[in-house]
Amino acid sequence: MGTGINGFAADIAVVEAPRVSTWQSTALWQRLTGSLARYLAAGVIALCADTAFLMALVRVGASPTWAAAAGFTLGIAVNWLVASRLMFADGVAAPGPERRRQLVIFVATAMVGMALTMAIVGGGVAVGISVHGAKLIAVGVSFVVTTGMRHVLVFGQSRFG
Repeated sequence: MGTGINGFAADIAVVEAPRVSTWQSTALWQRLTGSLARYLAAGVIALCADTAFLMALVRVGASPTWAAAAGFTLGIAVNWLVASRLMFADGVAAPGPERRRQLVIFVATAMVGMALTMAIVGGGVAVGISVHGAKLIAVGVSFVVTTGMRHVLVFGQSRFG
């Protein structure tokens, strides 16, 4: 052991920094850990509210199609609050006319998602698919369509990545 400052031992263990794999430095990895992951998290939170409300309404006898619409409506509100306040605060306009414009476009994209959800759940149940199965299909289709629309039209400054 050598001596360093003030006679203290100067031998230092060298620790190598962890290596980042090649795929972690790709654009895909950056997207998955960037705003796409944030949007997915907001969507999952909204989906939990949506699906819980849908299932509660179906349990008390509501039509699956209209229960899907009501659940989706609740999900829209939750998604806007989570996405605009927590996940994409950097892409939301300041309060005022521009934010209202963003909200209107957000709701318009949600209406596309709701139409898809109602059609898929109603149609799926009509052909013998369970409400759960039809909702699962609707979630996938609606997520892909509305995510693309929102990243282009609503949260433009917060694009994937």
